[in-house]
Amino acid sequence: MIKKKICMLGAFAVGKTSLVRRYAENLFSEKYQATIGVKVDKKVVTVEGQTVNLVLWDMAGNDVYHKIKTYYLRGASGYMLVVDKTRTNTLDAALEIHKVAQSVLGKVPCLMLLNKWDLEGKWDIAEATIDDLQHSGWEVIKTSAKTGLSVDLAFEMLAKKMIQMQK
Repeated sequence: MIKKKICMLGAFAVGKTSLVRRYAENLFSEKYQATIGVKVDKKVVTVEGQTVNLVLWDMAGNDVYHKIKTYYLRGASGYMLVVDKTRTNTLDAALEIHKVAQSVLGKVPCLMLLNKWDLEGKWDIAEATIDDLQHSGWEVIKTSAKTGLSVDLAFEMLAKKMIQMQK
């Protein structure tokens, strides 16, 4: 069995824990609990005919008081940058976190998740901004941990990219 570490990165309260919980346990809770340090979950999946043990590192949110702990990134085969579609500043934070992650991990697969897609009336990030990201090479997936929108798809895409990179 192949083991692959995925880091969930993003600003404070973007939904990293909710996305992992939705994917690993198919659960969602409205109750917010901040992650302190890192929380590790696992899920065994089949990718391109291979059994893969995904080790999901849900890392504490990055903000002015808490910077990303780069030693948590070591050994990651890929990562997800989670952005809260209702808060533009979380996109800026994600782009900064991406620079740090790249400096530690080099070129590993990465996806940007625009989370909280279910909160349509509260969206703060313009479609033009999303289009610009996609045109500049970002793979952006619209997700909702609450409804489950594209959560499995996102993890499956990243797992597939990690397996293909290994070949």
